[in-house]
Amino acid sequence: MFKQINELFCYFSINKIELINLKIMKKISALCIGLLIAGSLSAQTWTIDKVHSKIGFSVTHMAVSETEGNFKDFDASVVSTAADFNNADVTFTAKVASINTENERRDGHLKSPDFFDAEKFPEVTFKGKLVKSGAKYKLQGDFTMKGVTKKVEFDVTFGGTVDTGRGVKAGFKLVGTVNRQDYGLTWSNKTPGGELVVGDVVEITAKIELDKKA
Repeated sequence: MFKQINELFCYFSINKIELINLKIMKKISALCIGLLIAGSLSAQTWTIDKVHSKIGFSVTHMAVSETEGNFKDFDASVVSTAADFNNADVTFTAKVASINTENERRDGHLKSPDFFDAEKFPEVTFKGKLVKSGAKYKLQGDFTMKGVTKKVEFDVTFGGTVDTGRGVKAGFKLVGTVNRQDYGLTWSNKTPGGELVVGDVVEITAKIELDKKA
């Protein structure tokens, strides 16, 4: 009789513990789901409007002037939890084969191993954050070109946001420089006077229009 009572007591005790554990697990699961939902609601994704954006660059030519170019094929996204885009996550990709300087021969040279080596390294990429600094912003992160990744910082001007009636847009202008030699773009012919045909410092200017993802 005592053995049966003891077994019955153990049975109820074990099941009570299991029930408590089940309730705890349900509460933890509900909390995790709530946090995930809250995170997904507060984080807003923005995509680039390629028609109204331009990724341009310029470099000194023959030491007396500048040559400009841009990338025709590019993509970018911004994920922000703040209305002012502070600490927003930014990713960007440009296809090297789409480089355009309005000169077919020069474009071909830029795609060659002397410069970008488009066949081996088909993309230029960036991944980092947009950080508010006073009234302006800094874009800070990892810039990868020709297989080399380095930390960069660009100045950014935030133009604001606008509801067009068909969606919300945001505008930015980015300006900064990189040294092409740091990324293995080492072609360096010189003029008879000793000046570099192509300068080492490349100025990057990007005019970006974003669309708020519905």
